[in-house]
Amino acid sequence: MTDLNSGEGRSGARLWVMAPRGFPYADLQSFLAALESAGELRRVTVPVDPTLEISEVVTRTVRAGGPALLFEKPTRGAMPVAINLFGTEKRMAMALGVDSLDEIGARIGDLVKPELPVGWSGIREGMGKVLQLKSLPPKKVKVAPCQEVVLSGDQVDLNRLPGLQVWPGDGGIFHNFGLTHTKHPETGKRNLGLYRLQQHSRNTLGMHWQIHKDSTAHHAVAERLGQRLPVAVAIGADPVVCYAASAPLPGDIDEYMFAGFLRGERVEMVDCVTVPLQVPANAQVILEGYLEPGERQPEGPFGDHTGFYTPVEPFPVLHIECMTMRKDPVYHSIVTSKPPQEDHGLGKATERIFLPLAKLLIPDIVDYDMPAAGVFHNCLIVSIRKRYPKHAQKVMNAIWGAHLMSLTKLIVVVDEDCDVHDYAEVAFRAFGNVDYARDLLLTEGPVDHLDHSSYQQFWGGKAGVDATRKLPAEGYTRGWPEEMVMSPEVTSLVDKRWKEYGI
Repeated sequence: MTDLNSGEGRSGARLWVMAPRGFPYADLQSFLAALESAGELRRVTVPVDPTLEISEVVTRTVRAGGPALLFEKPTRGAMPVAINLFGTEKRMAMALGVDSLDEIGARIGDLVKPELPVGWSGIREGMGKVLQLKSLPPKKVKVAPCQEVVLSGDQVDLNRLPGLQVWPGDGGIFHNFGLTHTKHPETGKRNLGLYRLQQHSRNTLGMHWQIHKDSTAHHAVAERLGQRLPVAVAIGADPVVCYAASAPLPGDIDEYMFAGFLRGERVEMVDCVTVPLQVPANAQVILEGYLEPGERQPEGPFGDHTGFYTPVEPFPVLHIECMTMRKDPVYHSIVTSKPPQEDHGLGKATERIFLPLAKLLIPDIVDYDMPAAGVFHNCLIVSIRKRYPKHAQKVMNAIWGAHLMSLTKLIVVVDEDCDVHDYAEVAFRAFGNVDYARDLLLTEGPVDHLDHSSYQQFWGGKAGVDATRKLPAEGYTRGWPEEMVMSPEVTSLVDKRWKEYGI
């Protein structure tokens, strides 16, 4: 294998040394190698403190459009820290093995087309889709890199991990990219979620499970039954599994099947050592434990992606009985803050990947955009092909009834000729095309657990802005004016002569 740059961590252990590999990436190491080969990774070889200092370095790097970072010598913990892996659309596309995030949306769109096959070619295409779906279920293996080192009982020590304190007011050390595995106690249905984890002690973590999440429902059932809930947390999975954990999938869609679809091959998983769960075999670190029914401890404060500290609240406590890892693991984390921050890449991937499913659910949608400044659930810009009076309001209500899009606080609806990703054009329509006495829809409904502006936690006010052209049937009788557009002939002439003007 090609020696990229061996380097050593604080423990003196050799870091990863491998040649860049093609997609799908087998593990975090191969993705880091690919990023480095593409000039998208920088190694930080000097000691850096995981308490605040790494956060400030990462925040400046993200806002400058800079590279992924590998802190080789964190001053706390026993392994290097990989961060800002998904901070740009380019790296997010690399993580998912595409040139454009829209390519995945197109694949999903092809799979969910409702048309029946016509003729032999249609049957062949339908069989191809079925064969593609066969690659989705995860593959069980007996021996896994994530279990090269097994620590149990008194050997468990979370201080081996270089967890971050990101902001001065944070309640302590947090592990911000732990992929949390649970099962429904009655149905056995698996869930994979991405939740922050506050380190309470060497072997306990606070589980910040928001009210709308599937793992919260699993825990509620376990408590009703008076049972412990087994939990396994994976840190440092391959990039596709990392994304799948963050994706807003319906409860009946298995995240590992979705990851298999994105990878084009099955995800390898292994049985945990002490709990009846499976985890990604090629992860860096696995934490195995349980939640005691009825137990809560204060969790927070935490500087979240909203740009504000979330308050201290009681949350369940994970008791870790076993900790497994690779011999030379890399710790993966993320920094949360006021946008822009690394989660922009994850959110943009979700926006493009799930567009075909949104269209299937709400066929009126032409395109949509989730502005980073709205932290992806506060604002949704939607374009429609308007066909009848109050069509925009119909779409608003459909969005507020659609899975996690129900948490959207502000919806701006524009005509199909408006580029929803051109915020200046959207603002022009919203500022100029709206009579706020008639075109503003106000309602109430559920909001995100982290929303600090709602007067009551978990629910609050919402607004829909109809910035489309108004119809006579909507009560607009003045005759909608024609928008000014230069003639194509003059545009073409100026294009040809532009150099002559010397401007």
